[in-house]
Amino acid sequence: MAVTIKEVALLAGVSTATVSRVIHNHDRISDSTKQVVRDAMSQLGYIPNAAASSLAGKNPKTIGIVLPNNPGELFKNPFFINAMRGISVYAQSKGYFLLYSFSRDEQEEIDFIQNYIRSGWVSGIILLASREHDRCVEYLNSVSFPFVLIGRPEDPQHTYWVDNDNFQAMYQVVNYLIDKGYRKIGFVGGPPTFRVTYDRMTGYRQAMNNRGFFPEDSMVFQGDDFSEESGYLGAERLLTLNGLDAIATTDDQLAFGVLEKLHKEHREDIAVTGFNNTVRGTYQHPGLTTVDVNADQLGERAAQLLINLLEQQTSNHQIITPNHYLVETQLIPRDTA
Repeated sequence: MAVTIKEVALLAGVSTATVSRVIHNHDRISDSTKQVVRDAMSQLGYIPNAAASSLAGKNPKTIGIVLPNNPGELFKNPFFINAMRGISVYAQSKGYFLLYSFSRDEQEEIDFIQNYIRSGWVSGIILLASREHDRCVEYLNSVSFPFVLIGRPEDPQHTYWVDNDNFQAMYQVVNYLIDKGYRKIGFVGGPPTFRVTYDRMTGYRQAMNNRGFFPEDSMVFQGDDFSEESGYLGAERLLTLNGLDAIATTDDQLAFGVLEKLHKEHREDIAVTGFNNTVRGTYQHPGLTTVDVNADQLGERAAQLLINLLEQQTSNHQIITPNHYLVETQLIPRDTA
């Protein structure tokens, strides 16, 4: 006999209403209570009714999307919106539906992934960020569940992934700045745990070194996130350096924060570059020099890779599928550099 929600509630020591709210990830339920309920669900092998019917037949044509931020932060960074659009357009064309989850940290991402798999709601997962020692990737590999990563993985030979050449993209940005006469170029990046930050920082350092400039650690700032606030703080730190004439950032949101601080200090003489080619960067004054990473195409390629993998698993014919795609970037010169 199937496990009921009442049994989960009894084991967890909560009401059935609380169990229901945990299933739907209600904001009013504390993290500790959510964990107790999820542990009870896992122990009993409980599957929500909505998913149970899908398990009776073939695998659901639904893809789970795991976003590394909460809803408020999501809509501040157009990269994720554009990547999701690319995923959605391709998935819909192939008859697949999407489920989205928003998370505050890596542990919550893992919780969502475990719920997706345990419930049977999805047949595959797309992760929209890659970290050093990525626990989400480790877990998905440990249970052999189909997934695709947007970002360069630690094991690129045995992981399905999509990314830009972030090293080369930042390398090009720095050479562009040096060719225009800038010499003391600072770097403002996001969290160092994200591989995109590491790759772009490595590109920055390599380009500087190859041109005979050797930036000290004080010229590199890595924030807690990719927000304007982190960019503002990064500019505040770098402005203490003598002779600073340019700042290369790893995200347009960071660049907007840098520009705000420079404007406040009347330092519009310092060049600024971003990444992601957001609409705001196009229409603001001065226009932001940036790199177009083709986020829509990253999302489309990720969906294509995952759906090809899923179709191969259900087909009697062997389909030759590449395990990764590299999407080209384009430097967009404007007024800030």
